[in-house]
Amino acid sequence: MTADTPSVRAPERTVRRLRLFVFALFFVFGGITSLNDVIIPKLKGLFTLGYGQVMLIQSAFFAAYFLISIPAAAIVTRVGYMRAAAIGLLTMTAGCLLFVPASSSARFATFLGALFVLAAGITIVQVVANPLISLLGKPATAHSRLTFAQAFNSLGTTIFPYVGSILILGSLATVSPGELSGRALERFRARETAVIAHTYLGLATALALFAALVWLFRNQLAETPSESPTLGHAARLLHRTRFAFGTLCIFLYVGAEVAIGSLIVNYLMQPSVLQLAQEDAGKHVPVYWFGAMVGRFIGSYLLWVFSPGKVLAAAAAAVIALLLVSANSTGALSGWSLLAVGLCNSIMFPTIFSLACEGLGPRAAEGSGIICVAIVGGAVVPLVTGHVADLVGLKGALAVPALCYAGITAFGIYARRPAEEV
Repeated sequence: MTADTPSVRAPERTVRRLRLFVFALFFVFGGITSLNDVIIPKLKGLFTLGYGQVMLIQSAFFAAYFLISIPAAAIVTRVGYMRAAAIGLLTMTAGCLLFVPASSSARFATFLGALFVLAAGITIVQVVANPLISLLGKPATAHSRLTFAQAFNSLGTTIFPYVGSILILGSLATVSPGELSGRALERFRARETAVIAHTYLGLATALALFAALVWLFRNQLAETPSESPTLGHAARLLHRTRFAFGTLCIFLYVGAEVAIGSLIVNYLMQPSVLQLAQEDAGKHVPVYWFGAMVGRFIGSYLLWVFSPGKVLAAAAAAVIALLLVSANSTGALSGWSLLAVGLCNSIMFPTIFSLACEGLGPRAAEGSGIICVAIVGGAVVPLVTGHVADLVGLKGALAVPALCYAGITAFGIYARRPAEEV
């Protein structure tokens, strides 16, 4: 028995299959999440929005983590990891399908609704995937294993934005939305957003097939039923200083990562940076995420050799340095130093997650639920960054994520020693 905890048991052959399944989950929800970076500049132009307004896309998306994470943890403990994953994938399918009526309505708010439903499904899937990969092996190697799994998340975030840039940003409009009004403007927006609807319709088909496959293998994992956690019961984990600090850092990290990713296209289009066309700038988004993928493969080794806390602190400090360089330089140096942040981001989420949950044992699903609530940072920090960008410009707005990475550096130093068991 390779994975043998109070909640999960499986033979070696099944564990290998389940790891592949979890890798696929990371690939799918990572890729779909990163498509937000592509639709942000598209909808910003079509609906003539400011940075603060268009960041409501990330707010609607990541608000689902705040509202759904604890119920998702309850679903996992009640029906098990595999069945919960199928539920999450079907919810994602429904969210993708909602992009069709959103496009037809040509209303920005309907896109926000579709994104919320899609994110609700991703939340369930992520509450499944994070603790499951940690449990499928020895506790001592959980940091490295989760980082390796996150590399597949980065593979998705590398591939999806590139393809999305071609499909969504590649069709240039022949007229400006500012030249139209009334019904003509609505028809124009519906036509231009049809490419978004078609992209997500294809994703819905793939997700439905994946959900059916997961359901066929729903009995592969033997799980000991446990009581569904209430919000109050799960929240008591926050009395542990290490867990509470780690949860805060998930808020800061996701918020900073999403804020930077959301601004890359517009940042690289600036005359003082690379002065790229929208589609070409969109094709640079995968560079940001490719760095994260490469870094995670490298990081999975480094975390075997060095203290995870020290590796985390060093990576966060490096990001602060890169942001300072980008904000205070021009041309290629400014653009590529921002894109290089992805490489340093690589090990942060899995390392913060595993350091925070270290020692939780059978309460891992509850811990995952609480931590996924903190992913709401992706709804808050980008919104703040967007409003700051409207006031002082994109370069000045980089100060917001820089402050977030300062907090992560402090957590890495604090958590450099192993935690005690609950």
